[in-house]
Amino acid sequence: MLLGAIADDLTGATDLALTLSREGMRTVQTVGVPPADFDFTDIDAVVVALKSRTIPAAEAVALSLDALSCLVGAGARQIVFKYCSTFDSTQAGNIGPVTEALIDALGEDLTIVCPAFPTNGRTVYRGHLFVGDQLLSESPMKDHPLTPMTDSSLVRLMQAQTRLPVGLVTRDTVAKGPAAVRDAFARARAGGQSVVVVDAITDDDLRVIGEAIADLRLITGGSGIALGLPENFRRSGLLDSDAGSRRFEAPGGRAVMLAGSCSTATRGQIEAAIAAGTPSFTIDPLAIADGNVSPQEIVDRVASETDRVPLVYSSAEPDRVRAAQARLGRERAGELVEHFLADVAVSLRDRGFSRFLVAGGETSGAVVGALGVSALLIGPEIDPGVPWTHSLGDERPVALALKSGNFGGVDFFSKAWKVLA
Repeated sequence: MLLGAIADDLTGATDLALTLSREGMRTVQTVGVPPADFDFTDIDAVVVALKSRTIPAAEAVALSLDALSCLVGAGARQIVFKYCSTFDSTQAGNIGPVTEALIDALGEDLTIVCPAFPTNGRTVYRGHLFVGDQLLSESPMKDHPLTPMTDSSLVRLMQAQTRLPVGLVTRDTVAKGPAAVRDAFARARAGGQSVVVVDAITDDDLRVIGEAIADLRLITGGSGIALGLPENFRRSGLLDSDAGSRRFEAPGGRAVMLAGSCSTATRGQIEAAIAAGTPSFTIDPLAIADGNVSPQEIVDRVASETDRVPLVYSSAEPDRVRAAQARLGRERAGELVEHFLADVAVSLRDRGFSRFLVAGGETSGAVVGALGVSALLIGPEIDPGVPWTHSLGDERPVALALKSGNFGGVDFFSKAWKVLA
């Protein structure tokens, strides 16, 4: 194995695995730290999906170090710590504490921060993160129910989370090429900086950065930072295959869509699907808490829809989300929905459903965990950052499209089934 990656949520892991696969690495994604008997044979890259984005920082650090130990033990030459392209975190973490722990464990003196994903409108300029044409702090991420992002300066955001000195490499330097970026790293080291935010506004920038970080043992960022990494291994003679993923064959069976994300993008996708005539069933955390709706009730209604792929969703406008959180608590409101949709998924699989489209990182993690999926083969891309996947090693295999809440075009829900057909 050449590359090991630690992702702080499931959909982010899938996004990264897709990037590596598309760039020619034989890539497998695991759900949680692989067991001791995991077979790393004929794999170039392993992406470990954790659920560590919003848990207490100490727990996130412990999980990440367990994953690091496994990956390094399996021979990984380079480690990527992957987080969301909108840098989802709080002042307490978890990006800073995990980065600090990983750099210490590897005995390294420098790493980078680069969440840029230009294809999906995430760019970094002068150290500020943009979502499309908006600063992160002015984007819909400011209303995120778990990790509201109210600052766009990655230097400030990162420095608030770590004791390590944080610096910046601007786009002016990146535009001069890999050698200039490496020189900037040398100056950062000389100045006592251990973490540097690196600007990137195009995929070409990311490939320049990718070449410049060939010798860094630890890299942190969004999935875009992986664009240039496979070529480094190819250039050094360690990667001679550009076949990417193996043949993808989705299991037959019925299909369903489950959406727990309240992001602007997912809400728009739901509206478009409903306008197109998709059978839809909405659930509310307050109704779940009061016992006014049960998973079995939703399962029965979904199973009765045989003409079109049905949609079950809890996505709501920010005001409704805040109202539910005010009564139930922020964490409990989200957990109620996640566990409810996970129960729905398990019951539907027992009734012959084997194709699941899931929107939302936390919801995806809950569904995959409930289904008992331990590893995923990466399949065809639906939209940037979102592929179909196939569970590995299961007696009842399933096809899964695990979508970060912010990803995908407005027609994502209809496009996904055309890709799989």
